[in-house]
Amino acid sequence: MYQLNEFESRAALDIKLADTVAELLTKAVAKKGKASIAVSGGSTPKGFFTALSKKDLPWQDITITLADERWVSIEGDASNTRLVHENLLQNNAVNAKFFHLKQGDELCEETLADLNIAANSALLPLDILILGMGEDGHTASLFPCSDEIDECFATQSPLLKVVPKTAPHDRISFSFSALKSSENVFLHISSANKKAVLNSALAESDIKQMPIRAFLQDPEINTNVYWAE
Repeated sequence: MYQLNEFESRAALDIKLADTVAELLTKAVAKKGKASIAVSGGSTPKGFFTALSKKDLPWQDITITLADERWVSIEGDASNTRLVHENLLQNNAVNAKFFHLKQGDELCEETLADLNIAANSALLPLDILILGMGEDGHTASLFPCSDEIDECFATQSPLLKVVPKTAPHDRISFSFSALKSSENVFLHISSANKKAVLNSALAESDIKQMPIRAFLQDPEINTNVYWAE
């Protein structure tokens, strides 16, 4: 299920989301001694990243990762790892740990197996998940166009390789089962166009046609949608 939170500006959204996430991270560390958060890439979360990075949190006990990543050089413009390092792992958050999804040159079965073991040990279940959404209704790298879309929803492994047909680069992504287990789920979107995509996702129920539907309509998931024009 979902709750829609609308804001008058992206700046107001960023501040509120950062405040909410900071409070949840603080509570998780107080309860367990550690916390984990997965974020998404793109330009939309940059303001949120900056606002969150300035929060006075026990960052040394917080691990940040990505919901998915392109299998590209982390120095390249297409790297979400680079985006996070340049915008979130700054200011106070420079002391946070970062769990790299992109490790090594080739996304082979051995690399994937090692990452799955590490994710289960160090990250999961996630305390906080911040999703984005594409024009086709994909989220993380659960792409409706990919041959792996059935596996994305069926596998119990935390991570899998996805090769989208309508977007560049091979991807590594957390599976639906791993993402679903997150304690707190947010969908961060902006613009009238993304609001239209959201409405399309809510209008029907085929999750493999628009994977974001799984997070909006599953009765076991409470997704907080944060939207601003």
